[in-house]
Amino acid sequence: MTQRKHRIAALAAMFGSIALWISACAAPAAQGPAPGFASAGVPTPAPAMPESFARAPMSPPADASAPPVAGGAADQAVQSRLIIRTADLTIVVQDTQAQMDALAKLAEELGGFVVSSSASRVGDDALQGTVTLRVDAARFDEAMNRIRALAVEVRSESVRGEDVTAEYVDLDARLKNLEATEAQLQRILEQATTTEDVLAVYRELTEIRGQIEQIKGRMKYLSQSAALATISVTLIPDVLAQPIQVGGWRLEGVVKQAFEALIATLQGLASLLVWLVIVVLPVLLILALPIVLIIWLIRRAQRGKQAAEPAKPA
Repeated sequence: MTQRKHRIAALAAMFGSIALWISACAAPAAQGPAPGFASAGVPTPAPAMPESFARAPMSPPADASAPPVAGGAADQAVQSRLIIRTADLTIVVQDTQAQMDALAKLAEELGGFVVSSSASRVGDDALQGTVTLRVDAARFDEAMNRIRALAVEVRSESVRGEDVTAEYVDLDARLKNLEATEAQLQRILEQATTTEDVLAVYRELTEIRGQIEQIKGRMKYLSQSAALATISVTLIPDVLAQPIQVGGWRLEGVVKQAFEALIATLQGLASLLVWLVIVVLPVLLILALPIVLIIWLIRRAQRGKQAAEPAKPA
């Protein structure tokens, strides 16, 4: 039982050393090499193993202290600086749709693709569009020159570059350290004899592998972003290229307005007639009836008076 407690205590001390080692490796590169690592990324001797594991002494991974092989994928990626290049252009074109199609074809020719494309009507005949494309970063200048050649006028242009070389190198160093730690933990796991030891080492391995996958994903994103440059182009129609309209007058527009005025006039007359029949005429009848009755009574009284008077001699 005492020997088991000593073994667990030794494991806990070793995990503490590994945790301190990993946290030191995660520090920014500007703070110097991580504790436990000599210059040029060569690791120092591994922490002492517990006595219970002395039966099979561990040796550092075969590739932990060896220099990276020249021409490897990671070294080739950082031989030159990693620059993420982006550009925004606003250009005036004669035919918006034709130039949008030309931009899509240009992206394919330069080893890229169209990220997004949209168009909208600004006026009766004016079409404005926006295209975002990605091209091979090595041909970025060629792409910019060919886009300028499509324009009647370049209204605005903005080019930006983000250097991510330092971040990539730091991630690469952290990845190597984590992979070395993973190899050591894997050997410890193979030599573990109790369930508690196996579970403890497995938890550490799971955490290390999660960090390795995160770093690999970030490195892949940086590599792909640096390999393909992003260019956003806003296309504005050229007003001078639109059809000439003398004084803004167009025959079809005038005819349309005349028909609209005629229809509105006929609708107004029809509405007036309906109002006269349904509203005005009944009101006039109601108002005229008493007046007609009074006139009739007055005339009747006058005829009765004339009949009662004696006839005058000739």
